[in-house]
Amino acid sequence: MSHANAALTPRARLRLAQLVVEHGWTHTAAATMFMVSARTAKKWSDRYRAEGPAGMADRSSRPRSSPTKTRVGLVRRIVRLRWRHRLGPVQIAGRLGMAASTVHAV
Repeated sequence: MSHANAALTPRARLRLAQLVVEHGWTHTAAATMFMVSARTAKKWSDRYRAEGPAGMADRSSRPRSSPTKTRVGLVRRIVRLRWRHRLGPVQIAGRLGMAASTVHAV
């Protein structure tokens, strides 16, 4: 589902891509018609060429991996100190030798 301020819905993306790919419109002309940038028109037309109509659907913006994610064991230590010893984030960060912002995030 597109967000409220999206310039193009999946149906409009499909129409834009078809104009470029199947009807020979330039990216600039199609972009002007749909009030988006030529770069956006190129992105959707390239995706249409590669994946067809299915490529016009919304995709998740969630990253596939989070290499800097806090390790599970460390999260458990933070939670244990918070609950058992009633320590605040700054005190926990001092004990564990880490940034207080990391403790706040957990």
